[in-house]
Amino acid sequence: MQHPIQILERYWNFTSFKPLQEEIITAVLNGEDTFALLPTGGGKSICFQIPALAKDGICIVVSPLIALMKDQVNALKNKGIKAMALTSEFSFNDVNIMLDNCIYGNYKFLYLSPERLQQELVQDRIRQMNVNLIAVDEAHCISQWGNDFRPAYKNIALLRQVQPSVNIIALTASATPEVAKDIVKELDFINPKLFKQSFKRDNLAYMVFQAEDKFYKIEQILKKNPQSSIIYARSRKHTYDIYKHLENKGFTSSYYHGGLSNNEKEKQLDDWYNNRKQVMVATNAFGMGIDKADVRTVIHVNLPESIESYFQEAGRAGRSGKKAYAVILKNKGDEQQVKNQFLSVLPTVDFIKQVYRKLCNYFQISYGEGEFLTFDFNFNDFCKTYSFNPLITFNALKTLDRTSIISLSQQYHNKSMVMITVTNTVLFNYLENHQETNTIVKCILRTYGGIFDQDTKVNTSIIASKASIDEDTIITTLIHLEKDNIISLNLTKTDAEITFLEPREDDKTINRIARIITEQNSLKNKQVSSVLDYINNDSLCKSNQLLSYFGETEFVDCGICSVCINRPVKLSNSEIKQSMSAIISLLEEKALSSRALVAQLKIKEEHISLILKQMLEKNILKITTTNTYKLK
Repeated sequence: MQHPIQILERYWNFTSFKPLQEEIITAVLNGEDTFALLPTGGGKSICFQIPALAKDGICIVVSPLIALMKDQVNALKNKGIKAMALTSEFSFNDVNIMLDNCIYGNYKFLYLSPERLQQELVQDRIRQMNVNLIAVDEAHCISQWGNDFRPAYKNIALLRQVQPSVNIIALTASATPEVAKDIVKELDFINPKLFKQSFKRDNLAYMVFQAEDKFYKIEQILKKNPQSSIIYARSRKHTYDIYKHLENKGFTSSYYHGGLSNNEKEKQLDDWYNNRKQVMVATNAFGMGIDKADVRTVIHVNLPESIESYFQEAGRAGRSGKKAYAVILKNKGDEQQVKNQFLSVLPTVDFIKQVYRKLCNYFQISYGEGEFLTFDFNFNDFCKTYSFNPLITFNALKTLDRTSIISLSQQYHNKSMVMITVTNTVLFNYLENHQETNTIVKCILRTYGGIFDQDTKVNTSIIASKASIDEDTIITTLIHLEKDNIISLNLTKTDAEITFLEPREDDKTINRIARIITEQNSLKNKQVSSVLDYINNDSLCKSNQLLSYFGETEFVDCGICSVCINRPVKLSNSEIKQSMSAIISLLEEKALSSRALVAQLKIKEEHISLILKQMLEKNILKITTTNTYKLK
């Protein structure tokens, strides 16, 4: 068996491990059930990938996020490691073939969602595999007290029955003591090895600023710190508005949200990753799997929904070890706004029952039917049809998604209805004369049966992945085939898709999850209260507030957060005199606002405010009608 450090050097080009990684890997290689609580940037994936590579067999990785699965699989493939992800986009036949490949094809990693574990086909094939490790990523999802509880995670216990002799590693970046205890219990760990790295980040300054003009404050921060940055915003529209504002102000920026096509996302990400663009403005759809060491600032323009999500997003700054900043901008309206966004729109059990019934009616699903049927979904039309409040309805659908009643995909797709309208002979004669279409057409034929007989729904992103050709080329080729009268084509675009995971039983379906809905609504109230406590507490070190939330008890003030740096400081007489002299020199030319003085002087904003107050008291200055400062 290769030594872990040799595997690290071979595939990752590192010569040493991050804190706790080697100890965790050793425990896993010794066959121990292992729980690893490492903060964002701690290198969790290596903790299961290296042991899996060191031993014969395949590692089963359970993950809740399609995007994260795809990112990790692509990263492994780029290293020459055989890996695959059973995402929801694949048909039963696709899954059947892929699982056979895992058994006979020397694959090292199989990524799947917890929902997949409910399928007998998947259980049966995993039983036949030479499994060397089971890795549970984002393990906090298994706890009802976790930040993103997904009841389907409880299906992971099935793997204990299917592969009883295989050890499990559970990994998460955000778990309170209560959640950590729940993870160990739910995964049926016996004498587990527990590893917890302190959440303290000595180089990360947590800042909360009052800012009525948030755009101006963002400009200040980015000018002062012109390195790579992330700005998190609430909505797709807000993301685009900030991006346009920054571009107009001369900052190079990209934007990222769930409504972009895969090609657009890759382009925006590539520009930012390679520092052609300084700023990435994004919704919280951005970030999982992102490991960019030189991010200097992470700015939240709106209040986060929980301390857990904030800690993960903020932790994307400063991974190089250099000083970095995690900033929340707040103003008077934010507290009510966060309550409106996350609390007043929490769906009740009765409302979710109503949405579920209407959803089944919308797609004409009969009672007792609908399991594993997939539909393109026009959310706005659905809300309009039944006069539903969009925000509460969206949260109801997300609840149905988390509780595995439906699967809601907000991934942008190009969907096409395709039928080959010529005979087999004519088609292959055409391909001989049009070699550029050969790979794409053959890929379609192997993926979709019956395409000669009827209009067939074709997912262009799947075809692009299988053919190793970009999606735009797939679409262009389909359009060309239609013009040459080889196919009939109906090309559509959608940014949502719904799969029903259970047969329709109306109220009975929702009654099974009613207790979970009530508990999750209560948890959301507590999480929002914790965020408000954090942003409003200006007496305790911000870093220590976060550490306390995650159960740590040994504190030393960080000295760099917005609380620590704003503790009353005494300026020496010489410092006051020098600052006053600098201010007078500027004001001799013209009246200036405090903002203009801050911009032109290398003096801390809080110090200038203090000195201006003294100069007003001594009648050196006066305030004009336009709120600027002028010499008397």
